[in-house]
Amino acid sequence: MSYQHWLNYLQSAEKNSMISNKLRKVLYKFPDGQQMAEEYNMDTGVVQRRAWRKCKQLMGEPEWEIELGEEPRQLNWAAGNKPNAYGAGGGDADTMSGAEFTLRESNTAPLLTKRITKKNIEWRIRNLPYPIDMYNVRADAEQRAIVVRTNNKKYYKVISVHELDRCGVPPVQANISTHHQFNTLIITYQKPPILCEMEAQVLLLLKDVETETDVDDLLKGLLAK
Repeated sequence: MSYQHWLNYLQSAEKNSMISNKLRKVLYKFPDGQQMAEEYNMDTGVVQRRAWRKCKQLMGEPEWEIELGEEPRQLNWAAGNKPNAYGAGGGDADTMSGAEFTLRESNTAPLLTKRITKKNIEWRIRNLPYPIDMYNVRADAEQRAIVVRTNNKKYYKVISVHELDRCGVPPVQANISTHHQFNTLIITYQKPPILCEMEAQVLLLLKDVETETDVDDLLKGLLAK
């Protein structure tokens, strides 16, 4: 299997898991010093957020880098602005608190976000007012990426597809579709079967990880009965 290297890397990590607000949060600590945090929807099994923190540096903790989900600069932390595993500005990754967050108003610059569904990978680029025929969206096998440019040369972006890299396959044009509404360009990439297979294998791996339940969530469930 071409994704076996990725599975081996996940297996090598020390993993902590907890359930909070119908989300399963998993923190990985890898032997090379990197950390990865994920959030899975308990109803669908689909990963909603993924962030990385590189090896510790001499000058404090490195920032979390968002791979999937909203960028940190969009997040407004509630509960006294206490960061959780995705908290910008450092903080202990061992503290997987359930701090809530809401989106701030975005500025006028193009803003790229990414989400995953059961069948697709989807990117949304907000603040792009041009009509749909102005965009050129192409799979670039050499760069192993999706390249977005406008005919008026006002916007250019190379979008890496980490999920396909982990499967060892390049993006293909036939899997790309585009849509434009409300000043937002929506790029949808249909998952190849090998990616769906890899995601299923990851869920099987996480099935054996001991998971804690948030006490507040547990109490709410008991009181509701």
